Amino acid sequence: MGKFSRLGNDLYTGKKSVDFVARRYVWYAASGVIILLAVAGLYFKGLNMGIEFVGGAQYKVTLAGSSVGQDQADAVRQAVAGTGVDGASAPVVTTSGSNSVIIQTKSLSTAENQKVVDAILQTLDAKPSQMQQEQIGASWGKDVAKRSLTGLIVFLILVVLFIWAYFREWKMSVAAIVALAHDMIITVGVYALSGFEVSPATVTGLLTILGFSLYDTVVVFDKVRENTKNLRASHRTYREAANLAVNQTLVRSINTSIVALIPVGAILYVGAVQLGSGSMKDLALALFVGMAAGAYSSIFIATPLLAHMKEKEAANKALEKRLATRRRHEADRYAAVPVFTEDMPVRDADDDLDDEDEHAGHEVTATTTPQRPVPTGRGRVVPQAQRPVEESPASRRTQPTRQPRSKRGKK
Repeated sequence: MGKFSRLGNDLYTGKKSVDFVARRYVWYAASGVIILLAVAGLYFKGLNMGIEFVGGAQYKVTLAGSSVGQDQADAVRQAVAGTGVDGASAPVVTTSGSNSVIIQTKSLSTAENQKVVDAILQTLDAKPSQMQQEQIGASWGKDVAKRSLTGLIVFLILVVLFIWAYFREWKMSVAAIVALAHDMIITVGVYALSGFEVSPATVTGLLTILGFSLYDTVVVFDKVRENTKNLRASHRTYREAANLAVNQTLVRSINTSIVALIPVGAILYVGAVQLGSGSMKDLALALFVGMAAGAYSSIFIATPLLAHMKEKEAANKALEKRLATRRRHEADRYAAVPVFTEDMPVRDADDDLDDEDEHAGHEVTATTTPQRPVPTGRGRVVPQAQRPVEESPASRRTQPTRQPRSKRGKK
């Protein structure tokens, strides 16, 4: 940890730096490939929507006097999937309390429904009176999807207004929204490629990761605003100041992301591997993918995109040109001195003096011997004397002397 702390200090002070902004096209290309895969998964496979969105059947079996564990839930899942019914090939089986099992499938016909009911009752050794059936209509699922989309749109509008009000910079709002869209598309694409079911818990996870991504982006942008507040005094371009902000917040972003991903990863493992299905798995997958994508986008997408847009402003272009000229001059102060070549005209010192006299309006004759002042000190020139130096009359006078107070006014 000592080396990591020293690395964080070096990144913050600028002693060490990773040029994220200059390699922005590499990050754009990497994100483009990931987004392309996500869109391809959405197009070819689509999302596995839960019964809350598309409707379906729900069965609840209550076993009085006996406890229900994960073993019974796994057995019911295998039995229902083994019936050969297409709508029940991937049932969602969860436990409710200590003696109830809930099974969810897609919409089934009467014959298919009977097959599923028989498999459930036989596996749990239950009676028909212990089972409750509920049909969820597609209209209710569409209403849930509509409300979820409305909440997402309202959230995005509030995000734009918040960033604009906080930073007073529309380009920061654009960069933040692009980063949010980047995270959301990747998360939804992972759901399509993995085949995980999309449930209301998934929507909750999406809104949560958007808030996490926004938080990380705002932290970096706040440092960018601090570093670019007075670019002339800092002698940096906007790109360099923005890249310094990313390096200064890099260690913090990594630590925050790791601390957040470890417990979410544990929940995802328990939900997907141990439990097999349920809202816990849906929520954990959205959080895990979204948090990882949010940490990536705030560093590699949002800030490079902001610097890319700000560099095109006229003031930043002029500043970059001035700094480039100044740095070339500081690198080689004698770069402007002409190099000697064989075809350069040869001139004597007398020629230089004649030119000076001609410019001054004096007539130059063969007997004239120009007198050049002798430089002294730090390049200063001694002025020519107007008349010979004479002795000052004041030198023979009696000069006043300072007397003590007791003798003043006494002769």
